Formats: sequence, C-alpha cells, structure tokens
Amino acid sequence: MKNQQVSLKTIPEPQKDCSGVPVALTDETIQQRKNNILSRMKQRGLDQLVIYCDVEHGGNFEYLVGFFTRFEEALLIINADGEMTLVLGNENLNKVSKARIQAKAVHLSQFSLPNQPGRNDKSIKELLVEAGIRENARTGLVGWKMFTNGPEIDKKIYDLPSFIVDTIRNIVGDEACLSNETDLFIGEHGVRTVNNANEVAHYEYGAALASDCILDAMNKLAPGVTEQALGDCLVRFGQHPSIVTIASSGPRFIKGNLFPTDNTVKYGDTISLTVGYRGGASSRAGYAVNANGELSTEAKNYLDAVAKPYFSAYAHWLEVISVGMRGGELFDHVEAVLPRSKYGWSLCPGHLTAEEEWMSSPIYQGSQQKLLSGMILQIDIIPSVPNFGGVSAESTVLLADEQLKLEIQQQYPQLWQRMQQRRKYLIEILGITLSADILPMCSTVAYLRPYLLDKDSAFVCQS
Repeated sequence: MKNQQVSLKTIPEPQKDCSGVPVALTDETIQQRKNNILSRMKQRGLDQLVIYCDVEHGGNFEYLVGFFTRFEEALLIINADGEMTLVLGNENLNKVSKARIQAKAVHLSQFSLPNQPGRNDKSIKELLVEAGIRENARTGLVGWKMFTNGPEIDKKIYDLPSFIVDTIRNIVGDEACLSNETDLFIGEHGVRTVNNANEVAHYEYGAALASDCILDAMNKLAPGVTEQALGDCLVRFGQHPSIVTIASSGPRFIKGNLFPTDNTVKYGDTISLTVGYRGGASSRAGYAVNANGELSTEAKNYLDAVAKPYFSAYAHWLEVISVGMRGGELFDHVEAVLPRSKYGWSLCPGHLTAEEEWMSSPIYQGSQQKLLSGMILQIDIIPSVPNFGGVSAESTVLLADEQLKLEIQQQYPQLWQRMQQRRKYLIEILGITLSADILPMCSTVAYLRPYLLDKDSAFVCQS
C-alpha cells in the first residue's frame, strides 16, 4: 500500500467554478425514472407503492414529482400499471399541475398545518381508498430509511407516521401484503443510486455552489469576523440547503444552538464550516491560526496527530476507488491507513448524495455492494481524536465509467471541461494520483488548509 507523504505547501487555491445556471431534469430523465420504478415493482411483485414526503424526508417523492411539499406531509401512490395519485394537504394541492409526472390529486387536509380548515366529508381511510390503495394488494411503503442489520433489511419496520401506516394496514387487510420498500430507491439496487449525464449536470450545480461558498467562507475567516458573517458566505442564491449550515468558531452547541451567532473568530479557535445543496455538501474544519506556534500547548501536535493522517487517508480514498470495487474493500483501505481504534471515526467513510445530503452508503465494513458508474459520493471521513480539534475537507465526486464520461462530454461539454480542470488541479497541484474513474463535482475536492488563517498553504502529497 502506497505511503502518502503529506506536507504543507504554498499553492494557488482552486478556482470557484459554479456555472450559476441550474440544469433542469429533462422529460426523458423523468420518464426513465418512472420506467425504472415500474420495472423494480414488477420484479418484486408489488401492486402499489406508497411514497411518503415531508420537508426533511422528500427525496424519494421528489425523484418523480420534482418538488417536495413545504409545511405538509404528502404521498405519491404508484400502481403497477403506471397510474399515479398525489395525496396532498391544503397548501400543496395547487401544485399537482406542476408535478413532473401525470397524476390525479386527492385532498387530504389532515396533512395540513394545525388549525387550518379541514374537510369532513370523507375520512382518511375513504380518501386513501379514493387515492387507489386497495384491499389485499401487495403494497410497498417508502419512507426515507432502511432498517438494516449488515446486509439484511427488516421490511416490517416503517418510518411513515403511524396514522398513515395504520390506515393503510386497515385498508389492505393482510399484514403479509405490507413491506418497507425504501431500498427500491436507495438500497443496493436502488433506482436513485446511479445517475445519467443529465442527472449529473443537474446535481453538479448544487455541489459546485456549496464548494464556492465554502471557499468564500475560508477566505473571509479572520480574527474578529463573526460566525454570522461567515454564514452569510455559505447561504447563497436562495437555494434550499440540504444540511444545517455551520459556521462555528470555538465551542459548539452552546445552550443547544446549532446556528451562527455574533460570536467572533479568535486566535486558536477550532473552526467548523459546512454547507450543502442538492447534489453535494462541502465542509472544512481546522484551527484559526497561521502556524503551529499559535496553537495551544495541548494542540501543538495537531498536524502530525490528526490532520496529516486524515489527508493521507482522503488522498488514498481518491486514488484507489474504482467502478466495480466492493464497498467493503474501500472501507478496508481507509481502515488500514486511518485505523478507527486510533482516529475515532465511526460512520461510513463515504456515502451517496442527491436531494438529501446522505442518501445511503454502500461503503461499510464487510459491504459486498459494488460501487457503480453514476454514483455521486461524499468523501466523509470524520476523525475524533481526544484533545484535538477536528479536520475535514468533505466534498463531492462522481464515479464514472468510459460510457458515462462520453455522455457527459457530448451532452454537457462545459461541465466536462470543468471536471477536467478539477482533475488537473488534483493531480498537478495537490499531487494526488487520482483514480481514472473519478470526476470531481466541484473545484475544492481535497483542498485542505488546516491552519485556516494561512490562506496560501494547503496539504499536498509528495511521492
């Protein structure tokens, strides 16, 4: 296994390169998504799917509908013959005509906010029957979570609200007909885990925007700057974030607060910066110092104890990953160079992303899931070493085979050029022997300044 030699070096920072132009999903992509779902339903012998949505858990719903429901819950019901019904509350009923798929609407006012006007002509059960849920139909419920124990999935646990599950159970009548089918969307063979060229272009906008924002915040950071001023760099263009925006200097979560305050950056503070949009998140963590001499006595060995080993593992991740690799193999690579027993990371060292910041992950201990062309991945390794602050350069990449590369090059030539410039920076400036199967979704992949007041120096790999 290659031993990465990591050093701090004065280098040019990457160029901000978000196009500023969101790319819409095409009608052809939406039809392909629908066809994929219907095909998987047929394979599983499902008569109908009931897909749940709220503002925090809308990715599987939005996959076809094109939007998530603000304020309210919603359901998308798909029959095996392709007929679709949207079950919506008061403030989303008018959006049926805006959906990307053809669907009839059923108005269920119990999905609305408290004390709003409610219909009393029909019960919840009657309305769900009207929406197409049938007795003795093989019915898959789709929330946002799979209940896994290693490779096994418990399909009798549901993450939809109980008033919905109880009513559906009452209509269907036979418990054996119900199952959690969320893995149809996000599991090992889930329809959402791989992306075509149009989907890549669609998601690249958010990944690149998050990256540009994080670079602006890093460059804004200085003693006396408030967390709110840093946060102002991170939230942009009115886009809906996929993750809580973090701009924190010094101790976090004081009195339970998650958000930027008027607290100012001080020399020696630990720093955390995070922002994410549809398509990817970017995060940075380090210290508000110019050099090692400004660290507290306790943190003096930060570079060798935490930051350099992290960057070495991060670079190794980028070098060894390939299409067709088993997720467990990539996990083992990270464990070998950054052992959990010493560096305290506990989550998956990488996961899939899309509308939601963390969709699911094929990268876990013992995983036999294959890493596939079209997967959009967050590099998300989180060391936790006692007495030291954190380190992070979380960012977003695409795994792509030759066919997908060709499709991107032909359909989105400007995107292709951005990806090639990003690869060039990683290889020529950061010294990473980048896997041929990696296309960076933003410009700051692997760009890590551990001393965040030193705007000129970042980690590089040296053979």
